[in-house]
Amino acid sequence: METIKEAHVDILGSVPWKYEPITPQDAERMWSEAPQVRLLLVESLTLEEARRKLYNYLSDLEYRIREEEVELKPLDHWLALQAIQVFKNMISKRNEKIATFSTLEHLWLLARDEKEAYEKIGMGFLEEFRHLFKAIHGKANFHQGWLGDKLGGEVATTEFLKLHGRKAAILRSSYLDRVGQVVRSYLSRYTFGLDPKVIEERKKNRQKILEYFGASLDDWWDWHWHFRHIFKKESHVDDLRKLVPLTEEDVENILNALRHGVPFGITPYYLHLFDFTRADRKRDPQVRSQVIPPKWYVETMIRHRANRFYVFDFMREGDTSPHDLVTRRYPMVAILKAADTCPQICVYCQRNWEIESAMFPEGIIPQKRIDKAIDWFAEHPEIMDVLITGGDPMILGDQRLEHIMKRLAELDHIRLIRIGTRILVTVPMRITDELAEMLGSYIEPGKRNVSISTHVESAEEVTPEMAEAVAKLRKNKIYVYNQQVYSFETSRRFQYVLTRIALKMVGIDPYYNFYPKGKFEQKDYLVPIARIMQERKEEARLLPGTFRTDEPVFNVPALGKNHIRAWQDRELIAIMPRYGNRVYLWHPWEKGIAPVDPWPYVDVPIYDYLKRLEERGEDPREYETIWYYY
Repeated sequence: METIKEAHVDILGSVPWKYEPITPQDAERMWSEAPQVRLLLVESLTLEEARRKLYNYLSDLEYRIREEEVELKPLDHWLALQAIQVFKNMISKRNEKIATFSTLEHLWLLARDEKEAYEKIGMGFLEEFRHLFKAIHGKANFHQGWLGDKLGGEVATTEFLKLHGRKAAILRSSYLDRVGQVVRSYLSRYTFGLDPKVIEERKKNRQKILEYFGASLDDWWDWHWHFRHIFKKESHVDDLRKLVPLTEEDVENILNALRHGVPFGITPYYLHLFDFTRADRKRDPQVRSQVIPPKWYVETMIRHRANRFYVFDFMREGDTSPHDLVTRRYPMVAILKAADTCPQICVYCQRNWEIESAMFPEGIIPQKRIDKAIDWFAEHPEIMDVLITGGDPMILGDQRLEHIMKRLAELDHIRLIRIGTRILVTVPMRITDELAEMLGSYIEPGKRNVSISTHVESAEEVTPEMAEAVAKLRKNKIYVYNQQVYSFETSRRFQYVLTRIALKMVGIDPYYNFYPKGKFEQKDYLVPIARIMQERKEEARLLPGTFRTDEPVFNVPALGKNHIRAWQDRELIAIMPRYGNRVYLWHPWEKGIAPVDPWPYVDVPIYDYLKRLEERGEDPREYETIWYYY
């Protein structure tokens, strides 16, 4: 099994989080939640003595809670038992070996008021343990729920349980109305691409772009025109500045990226989704963040450009490619890379380590190489599902795509042909009637299906043009599924709920909610794993079931996807002292199937994430329960 020092997360050799030192007063605030723990640590002369005493204390506390000697609300009772197990996990010698440091040792030194502790421990660590101590001792008030006070408190939400029949139903319905009103108030904070006002604003943006290039509306609906006018070169930055307001930092980051070979590209269509009135991202943060690279990303990509194949290939595709253009991590499905470039570069891209630039000629893979890869699929009848991806395979012409479809359809063991593309977001005009009809023609009910997997990141990206493209696909019996990458700019309260609603409105089914790969050059996009769990339970759960069909997943490097919502698929084994990062041990999907070891991962610090939200105008108290999702 790998340790943290051996794992991929340490390769960058630099730290993307802010360190906030602690004071004795800060420590006192933490210890006030668990004075008994502090006392037994102070009285322990050695670390091993502290470990034994703490194990005994936690075991005794667990016994008293289970025997109801400690009076707790039912859900606080459940959380206390969960938190006790987490604490035991973090002080075990086995997990210290994997983490390569001792969480307990830092707590012990801090309890003894050692100078060394104040030099190494940061606020993120203290906040993790302050909340863990609250949970262990039943003081987290978790039973109330984060919406409790907004809905009138515990009495108001349970009053209907005292009644029966129609009176109870009416009271319950009134309560649910209040819940719906709260949700609606949150949804109203975010831009919605199908809002009539937004549509009109973007029509003006479109006209400005067309006038700039001396083009017509017919050009706009021609996907070839968009491919020819991608903003991807240093000379195009002046064009961008003339069309949309950009901050000087944005311009500097784009130029720095282009001058050092860091991939960059924006299609005219996607540009028209920007807010053309201001540069500060107050109204379009989700859109701009997709394509304008932040400073940390650019500098990290440049610094490791020479060894990028090792540094940035988080999923270790080089180790999971049994044949040229093929990636395989599962027994019955494999990837066919039919292109190695895209019309637009997404900053959060998993394959930023191999894509050179938008629509670079070498990324158009010769048909002979693709044919040889399909020959490989022919030799492996175990595979029933092929994902054609890239890059973006939709950059290929209709004839090239049909050739691939035809060859795969000739393989009797292929039951599903999927196409992974973001073209619905970047150039939806590419989905013509002819293309949709051709793709749909390879559906044979009872034998073979065809579907599209896309990446819609936000409701801002869901537009009438996207709706029309999806309608063409659905008309030809092609289902469209979304794999959302849960990034910082899509992670505010109910932000992704609005995206799910928008997706269903245009005929796209939510499929996966991805943790964004853990690639630390993309630190500006990463969120704590706990936030995905929190969103699923506290926000997505309020939607009808057909709107929340997506599954939260984490990609274990070289192994593949594992579920995030399921506790049995991971262990929280440590808290890093300086920043408060949680260290997880991820179990492989093969667990219970084959002997494959778990994989350690250092997560984004919750404290750092909440601070960033606060800088954006969010109230961290609205996310307080995040600490209790382990």
